[in-house]
Amino acid sequence: MIIIKSDNEIEQMRIAGRITAEAIEKAGEHIAPGVTTADLDKIIHDYMIRCGARPSFLKLYGFPASACISVNDEVIHGIPSKRRHLLEGDIVSIDAGACYNGFHGDSTKTFFVGHVADNAAKLVKVTQESFYEGLKYARPGYRIGDIGAAIERYATGFGYTIVRDFVGHGVGRELHEEPEVPNFGTAGRGARLEKGMTIAIEPMINEGIPDVKVSDNDWTVFTVDGKLSAHYEHTVLITDGEPEILTKRSDE
Repeated sequence: MIIIKSDNEIEQMRIAGRITAEAIEKAGEHIAPGVTTADLDKIIHDYMIRCGARPSFLKLYGFPASACISVNDEVIHGIPSKRRHLLEGDIVSIDAGACYNGFHGDSTKTFFVGHVADNAAKLVKVTQESFYEGLKYARPGYRIGDIGAAIERYATGFGYTIVRDFVGHGVGRELHEEPEVPNFGTAGRGARLEKGMTIAIEPMINEGIPDVKVSDNDWTVFTVDGKLSAHYEHTVLITDGEPEILTKRSDE
């Protein structure tokens, strides 16, 4: 069931979204060669706690950390580790959510570690741009398929592929609610968007083939061909006009 949020619930989600955005920004400020993914996870955890929120991901379905931190060919669900040191030229996706007063925010940004190769920079740029292509259709009267079709059309136009095994989702009292929000699809298909819906739009775009696999830790998802993957996500409120990004960061 798709849940339409009340004005009060939306206000709680705005706060959760702001804390989520700020936590990711705080972690991003510390990204550098030699930093561990566990270091970044601690920054996110501690910031959310200071803000009176709790990390949405911690212990969710048994996940052992406060953020999913995925490097290079890791698509999503990377487990932070004290042994995983970032290297010059890496790209690193930080996926995090804060729960405030019972409501969640959810967002991801792929960062550069120092200077990255041109192909990596382009992949990250197109992934972010594909989100905004999909966002154009996050309005009442359009359908979920319109968002996915726009993302797919844009990203594949650059020769990239769409991860099809994982999709976006509704967000609210639960981190994952209906409807599913694929990054592919057919325009005019799927649930119709209505004012008060809150959804996570999150393109996961691969440099090579779309196929992915899950590692032996039962969490981290890799590209099958070992090529790069980028991820970009925001929690979005459907209004009666322009969509509102609830997890908007200060650099946007």
